[in-house]
Amino acid sequence: MAEMKAMEFTDELNLQLVRRPVPEPQAGEILIQVSAAGVTPTEKLWYPTSHYADGTARPKAIPGHEFSGTVAGLGAGVTGYSLGDAVFGFNDWFAEGVTAEFCITKPSNLSLKPSCLSHIQAASAPIGLLTAWQGLHVRAKLQKGERVLIHGGAGAVGLFAVQLAKLQGAYVIATSSKANIDFVKQRGANEVIDYRERRFEEAGLVDVIFDTVGGETLDRSWDLFNPRGRLVTIAADAESSTDPRVKSAFFIVEQDGEQLALLGKLFDSGELKAFVKAELPMEEADHAYNGSIAGNPGKLIIRTK
Repeated sequence: MAEMKAMEFTDELNLQLVRRPVPEPQAGEILIQVSAAGVTPTEKLWYPTSHYADGTARPKAIPGHEFSGTVAGLGAGVTGYSLGDAVFGFNDWFAEGVTAEFCITKPSNLSLKPSCLSHIQAASAPIGLLTAWQGLHVRAKLQKGERVLIHGGAGAVGLFAVQLAKLQGAYVIATSSKANIDFVKQRGANEVIDYRERRFEEAGLVDVIFDTVGGETLDRSWDLFNPRGRLVTIAADAESSTDPRVKSAFFIVEQDGEQLALLGKLFDSGELKAFVKAELPMEEADHAYNGSIAGNPGKLIIRTK
């Protein structure tokens, strides 16, 4: 049986390099030869990292759920993709992760890779891009001319939220550290507030707030709305809140290959850009999940080949 290299969590939630059998695609599944995998450091604390969907313990999980690579195998009944196709996407949280040389996915979880993006760049996009799109457009229904405040405008999600809000014709206000103010403005923000030096309340009333920070930032945001104002948050601490406003505003991104295909066209047209903070080889994945990696705003990426 063919083997592959993969990174798996130990009981102490560190990552170790192992060899595992290359998975076989079942009916309706696709085997991907992974070129690059996105890193979300908080994943090591997520419920699906230590539990299966049925609640039983999940040892030795492989991390990572967003990827770019090529189609290496097709299960029975799969249509729309061919061997060798360059694709990108992201998998269900309970699926085995993608920080490996191969992974299994479903056609509904991916799209053809934008031709203008390298595999490294493409792997930085799926989760952040779909989170920003679903938060701004599906949940908040952002309209042209509205004022939107994006907390964490230089983060992996915030950078896409700023770009998408600008493309929608909104007036974009974002918060970031001082070092990233110019970078976020270049992405399309009309105003960027250094959250360490100024209170974001100075921006005035807004129609939509997209929160990636949570905590006190989220608590202070409720007083900033125009009539019919909407707030969405992806901050993990909001999930456990008992405030009905917060429970209603919180959401977790969903896999959607059709949305990914639609948004992927915006890269090739030059209307969207993807940003990589740093890239590391698979053997250094533990450093990516545990350490503070310096780099530009954007996503940490693991090279798997």
